[in-house]
Parts: sequence; structure tokens; C-alpha cells
Amino acid sequence: MQTLDRRRFLGALLATVATPLMARAARAAGNEGLKSPGIVASLEKSPYIYVSPLKKDGQESTCHGEVWFAWIDGAAVIITARDRWKARSLASGLDRARLWVGDYGRWKQLVGRNEDFRKAPSMDTRARFVKEPAVLDQLIAAYEKKYPAEIRSWREKFRTGFASGERVLIAYQPIQA
Repeated sequence: MQTLDRRRFLGALLATVATPLMARAARAAGNEGLKSPGIVASLEKSPYIYVSPLKKDGQESTCHGEVWFAWIDGAAVIITARDRWKARSLASGLDRARLWVGDYGRWKQLVGRNEDFRKAPSMDTRARFVKEPAVLDQLIAAYEKKYPAEIRSWREKFRTGFASGERVLIAYQPIQA
């Protein structure tokens, strides 16, 4: 049994106080750029995000759409076909996007557009392609919980598409507003 000298006592005290503070700071840092209060709670519950790439001047693109996603390591991660507008816009250098969180129905309806998603909590993000297969595994595991009925018909398409390069992972990381 070790004796508790001053150095060990102060080290233990510092660890007791610093660890929760550091964890709180890390969570706050991961939430920078989140425009709306409560958006992290919404991200953890919502089945969809609505994505719009931002042009170089900061204006929204005319491309919008609701997509499946998972909140992984402080980023909204999606998988999409390489030839879809979300991937094409990022490949062309448009690495900023605005995201809204919630379920407001299909953006493109039979008649016109549904702009209800604009009432949702939102954030500006920086997008990047993710190449790591481990992130795909995390995404599919999250999809298994969020979309249990639908994932059955998509799981292998996601895996084989990612392996062939037909599908890509995109992570949307919050940026300061």
C-alpha cells in the first residue's frame, strides 16, 4: 500500500477536477459552429438531415435534399453515390454546406418544393471525403439502429459500392458561424 504524499495527493486532486473539465471542453469544441441551441440532441434523435452545398460566395446551392446520416465523432456522416450532387459538389471544391436537422418530409414533392426544413435547427459545416473503412462500419452500425427495416436492402449496396468507389462517405464537420 502506497502512502499518500503531497505530490500524489495533488495529482489525484488535479485528475479529479481536470478530467470532467477537459471532457466538457472537448464536447464544447465539437459543438462549435452549431447555430441552433439543442442541435446536438436533435442530431442524436433525427432520422434525417437536409443538406445544401454552399457556393464560394457563401450562398446556398439550389441543390437540397434529405438524407440518412449518423453523428460520428462530431460530424454528420453520409454515404452517397459518387455521381450524386453532394459528392460532385465536394469534388468540385465546394467543401462548405449548410445542414438542417429533423424530419420535415421530402424536400422535392410532386408539386413544388417543401421548405419546411428551414424551421429546423441548422449548422454550417466543412465537408470532406472519408476513405477509412472503419468509418463505413460505424455508419452501417448506426444505420442498423436508426433504419432497421430499410438497411436490409442497402447494407451490401453500401459496402460493395464503397469498396468499388461507386459510393463515397462524406463527413460534415461543424464550423464556426
